[in-house]
Amino acid sequence: MSKRNWVAENYYSKDFEWDELRQEVENDPSLQYHLLPYTKVDSGNQDDVQDSEAWDKFHARHSTGKFFTERRYLLKEFPELASCKDFSKVLEVGCGNGSTALPILREKESTILYACDCSTEALERAKEIINADNSISTKHRFHSFQCDFSTLGFPMWLACNTCRGSFLEKQFLGFPGEDNCKIDINSPSCSEENKCCIGGVDFITLIFTLSAVPLDRMPTAITQCFSILKPGGLLLFRDYGLYDMTMLRFEPAQRVGYREYLRSDGTRSYFFCLNSVRNLMSAVGFTELELEYCCVKSVNRRSGKIMRRVWVHGKFQKPICD
Repeated sequence: MSKRNWVAENYYSKDFEWDELRQEVENDPSLQYHLLPYTKVDSGNQDDVQDSEAWDKFHARHSTGKFFTERRYLLKEFPELASCKDFSKVLEVGCGNGSTALPILREKESTILYACDCSTEALERAKEIINADNSISTKHRFHSFQCDFSTLGFPMWLACNTCRGSFLEKQFLGFPGEDNCKIDINSPSCSEENKCCIGGVDFITLIFTLSAVPLDRMPTAITQCFSILKPGGLLLFRDYGLYDMTMLRFEPAQRVGYREYLRSDGTRSYFFCLNSVRNLMSAVGFTELELEYCCVKSVNRRSGKIMRRVWVHGKFQKPICD
């Protein structure tokens, strides 16, 4: 299968209207517990450790190739990743097993991809899968590192304080971002020529990542993304949408917050409406370019049951003010 053909595989995002699904769910007495308010008890920083451990165990259990599903729709939904300038820097936040990183690396041979995850198991799986793909050269192009961006923030070698400060100046003065930081740090992902931080990134992808972050830490997580993105850069977002099939399958006892649930394996999931995403992004300064529900019908091959999936798709830009 050629590169262009696998990018354009059949994919539909408007199989049904989200408002019709909303009315159906909200009028179903058996689903009313999903709509009730929830008072959350503060657990301190206990969630930080538990989240990382849960995802480590998750990826250890699903270490076989059968679990890996390459996100071939990605470049159709976000064509900017294919048409970007040469040597663009992409940060994949919450890279998991590499299902998002692989199509990005395949599409453009000059793209440099940085990938982080809170799970060391996930990072090992991602490296194994990407290194096993002989169709692409990943040397000097794929850099993975462990990071929980919602608690500790991103490392300084991505964008040091000098660069982050210059991003703010350029954001308001209207100058394009430049890799002009010359601070010497010891990181394998830094330029070998000048040993500086990488000067920020051109793209950030948040693909089914933010929903795994506790709701009260989401504003910090988005602020961190904004701080290392160059002025004019894009944040590309895709995650679980309100009333997705998986949300409606959760039992009342699995609720840990409003629209927030804990799976039996300890991993969590939040389900976004458009306004919740819009408010998170606009609060830190992002400009909304696209934001919509993707509503897809799929059929369970064994049972023949129709499954209605809902995801939120968004594109947000860090502005350059004139």
